[in-house]
Amino acid sequence: MQAWGTVVVTLAMLMVATVDAKIYERCELATKLEKAGLNGYKGYTIGDWLCMAHYESGFDTSFVDHNPDGSSEYGIFQLNSAWWCDNGVTPTQNLCHMDCR
Repeated sequence: MQAWGTVVVTLAMLMVATVDAKIYERCELATKLEKAGLNGYKGYTIGDWLCMAHYESGFDTSFVDHNPDGSSEYGIFQLNSAWWCDNGVTPTQNLCHMDCR
C-alpha cells in the first residue's frame, strides 16, 4: 500500500508542477521518478514511465488535452479529470482528492 501512496504523491507532485509550466528533460524526469521509487513499481521500469510521459505530453507539465465527453487530461501523464482530479466542469471520481489546475 505504501508503494501506491508513493505513486499518488509522485503523480500529484508532477501535476502541481503545472504552476511552474515546466518541460522536463528526459534525464531530469528519470532522476525524479527514480528518487520517488517508481523503478520496478508493479513491474514498470523508469523507461516505461518515460515512454508514457514522452508520448502523452512531451514531458510538459502544463499540457492539457480536452476530450469530446467534456473531461480533460492534465500534465505529464495526462491524468483524466473524470477519474483523478476535479476540473470543476465534469463529474469526477477525484481519486487524488485535488483540483486539476
